[in-house]
Formats: sequence, structure tokens, C-alpha cells
Amino acid sequence: MTNASAFLVAQRWPPKHADRLQLYSLPTPNGVKASIMLEETGLPYEAHLVDFNKSDQHTREFLSLNPNGKVPAIIDPNGPGGKPLPLFESGAILQYLAEKTGKLLPSDAARRWQTIQWVHFQMGGIGPIFGQVGFFNKFAGKDYEDKRPLQRYVNEAKRLLGVMDEHLAGRKWFMDDEYTIADISMLGWVRNVIDFYEARELVDFDSLKNVPAWLEQGLARPAVQRGLHLPSLS
Repeated sequence: MTNASAFLVAQRWPPKHADRLQLYSLPTPNGVKASIMLEETGLPYEAHLVDFNKSDQHTREFLSLNPNGKVPAIIDPNGPGGKPLPLFESGAILQYLAEKTGKLLPSDAARRWQTIQWVHFQMGGIGPIFGQVGFFNKFAGKDYEDKRPLQRYVNEAKRLLGVMDEHLAGRKWFMDDEYTIADISMLGWVRNVIDFYEARELVDFDSLKNVPAWLEQGLARPAVQRGLHLPSLS
């Protein structure tokens, strides 16, 4: 294999630039982690829309790249040792791209691991819990008569936001004055829970002291704004 065209997924999403990194995604909170990271690092890439309305994520072509059927996924034709690297899981993609480019991940060993711990915090807590808030507040779960599941996830979302808020006291970003993959991992999720999931009041977002300012300055970054809308839905 010498480029992305050799992969089965290319049969459904033929690359125009097979020598560039290929992104297969949708602008979901997890999907935008990869597109924001690519925009921030400036790596040349090609974005392919995985349309959930067409069940693209369940096709054999996409499952050949990510057997878990989730976005995002990438193929880097210039992976380790010069060999193509297929990769899924947004947290792994963030760390891989940071190490590949030497950007958005501290070089100091201790700070590097402290950054990675916040990425795991997002993967294990923020993502799953905020996603359930969305399900029970806006989507199919909102019609459930029993509201205890909604309240359970709202309470946990408030707790997690509280952890974030306390850590951000006196800090611009999660790693003090250094913007990193820790911030990128969370921006889309916090944006979604108060906007798309319509849970701003439920999670008492406006009572927080530090998270709102962190979110505002994160969303003000040009690369973040571009990444939030890639791949294009049009």
C-alpha cells in the first residue's frame, strides 16, 4: 500500500488527493475533534462525509476502517515508518496527530501525561454523560414517562462541569496558558450540551464561573470555527 486509494473504504469515498491524510467523519462532538485538530495543525487533508442519514457508518467500506461503526476515522498515507496508518477513536486520533506534528501536546513528560489524562476524562465521562443528556432531553428519550434517567445524567453532567470549572480557576486553558488536545477534546461536547441538546438551563451552565469563558475563547479560534463545520454537510 502506498496511499489511501488502496483501502476498501476508498471504493465508497474515492480520494481526490490520495497522498493526503484522509478524514472520514461527521460534525458531531466526537467528529469535530479530528477536524479541529487538523485545522489547528495545518496538515493537508481531505474530508469525507460519513452520512448517518444514509447509514454510511454501517457499510462494509466504513466498517473495514472502523469495525465499531463510529466517527471519526482517518487514514494517514504517511504514517509511522512511511507506511499508511488507518486509525479510529477520536482520543487516539488527537494524540496521534499531536505526536506526528509536535503540536498541541506538551513536550515535557509530566505535562504531556497531565494533558492526556484530561483527554481520557473527556472520553470516559464528558462524552458518554453529555450524550445521554442529549438523548433523554432532546431525542427519543424525552418521551419516556420516567424522568429518573434524565435526572441521573443531568446531575452527573453538572458534577463533571463542576470538575472542569474548578480546574479552570485561574487558568486560560486546561494546561494553564497552553492550548492543547485536552481543550480540543471538550469544546464540541460543551458546545453541544448547552446548544444542540438544549440543556443549558438543566445543567446550570450560567452558574459556572470559568467554563463559559473557556468555551467562548475556544470557539473564537478560527481553526475551531472551521473544524466545527467539517466535513461539510452540503
